[in-house]
Amino acid sequence: MHVFVAAEGFFLPGCEGGQRFCLLTGPVAAESRGAVLYVHPFAEELNKSRRMATLAATSLAGEGWTVLQPDLLGCGDSSGDFVEASWDAWLADLDAACLWLGEQGFERIVLWGLRAGALLVSDWLSRAGANDHSVLLWQPVGNGKQHLNQFLRLKGVSGMLDEHDAKAVMAAMRADIDAGKAVEVAGYMLGPALCSGLEAAKLGFRPSFRAPVRLLEISSVEPAVCSPAVSMLVERMIVQGVDVVARCVHGPSFWQAQEIEVCEALLDATVVALDEMHGSH
Repeated sequence: MHVFVAAEGFFLPGCEGGQRFCLLTGPVAAESRGAVLYVHPFAEELNKSRRMATLAATSLAGEGWTVLQPDLLGCGDSSGDFVEASWDAWLADLDAACLWLGEQGFERIVLWGLRAGALLVSDWLSRAGANDHSVLLWQPVGNGKQHLNQFLRLKGVSGMLDEHDAKAVMAAMRADIDAGKAVEVAGYMLGPALCSGLEAAKLGFRPSFRAPVRLLEISSVEPAVCSPAVSMLVERMIVQGVDVVARCVHGPSFWQAQEIEVCEALLDATVVALDEMHGSH
């Protein structure tokens, strides 16, 4: 049965002031299977991923899901500049988004995080003490400190610096961050509150968390096999008692590609993952 899909944009009041732009995509004239809350990645990876996020939202809406895509504080379409963003403010934005979905009558909410968005998802679940939201993770970042360091290194790469000078630049940025100053990397001004929050974040779930988790990774080579980092993440979650399944599909690394890329296999795997967690319709 074909499901007609519609998308609309609107603004939610932000917990830290201003407004947050949201895109809501869902089925028309059909009962929704539940809500999916998308948590986008960090900095330029957000822009590189917009096309895939939109395609996935449309695909899921065609399967009967209602997808909410909020733009977090300072991330382009919402109030504030990037330098004003903080980890706590982004977690508060997720609070507001979940509250709004609850007010619309959605009892089932799936949290869908891409890259550093996966860190926000697990951090939010831990802080909120929520144990009943199933989780879909795309190419998750497991360690926020490593992710931030990789981003800071872009400063040396963009300046075409040799290894010694690049290390000096990194050390200077670190000193500024520790002193409570904002630093500029690849056109983004990072405030110390965002840096400290991202650095402290690690992907994981509370011991009491029992909702299903599906982790999807992309490989540019065939056969597609999950990376050692993801395999270790999954093993750790299994030991903790988490209902987790990881899969790897073949396709381009769209979140970091020079041109806007699409991975059809990931879109298909996403529909399968939600059907596994909540039954097909």
